[in-house]
Amino acid sequence: MNPPNIPNQIDFQKVALETLSIEEHALEVLASQIDERFSQACEIILQCKGRLVITGMGKSGHIGRKMAATFASTGTPSFFMHPGEAGHGDLGMLVKGDVLIAISYSGKSDEIMMLMPLIKHVGVPLITISGHDKGPMPQMPMWH
Repeated sequence: MNPPNIPNQIDFQKVALETLSIEEHALEVLASQIDERFSQACEIILQCKGRLVITGMGKSGHIGRKMAATFASTGTPSFFMHPGEAGHGDLGMLVKGDVLIAISYSGKSDEIMMLMPLIKHVGVPLITISGHDKGPMPQMPMWH
């Protein structure tokens, strides 16, 4: 049985153009934030002798999984490490020579913050990605 032919009240073209305008603005804001920290992060990744390990919780974790898959598919050994599991033993996957990218929109994810002393002890470079520069994560140095 086919649904009744009800005229649609939504102007899909208008919605699409509004969405593209919002995304265009977001890209402009992002472009204005590219600075020397971006170049430093790129250099750290290029000098990585081990694997690129990415961690993040929630939606940031979903983004991290996609980043790890993309890096791996383009020839950079990479994997995703769940921060909750890292606190229960998976941190052992992180070894000298690796580089860690930690993603948190708030810049203060509890699960990631609890790992910071352990990550510093392992001695791997840390790159943080955050939606807010005022949280504790963006204030952390890129350890070497």
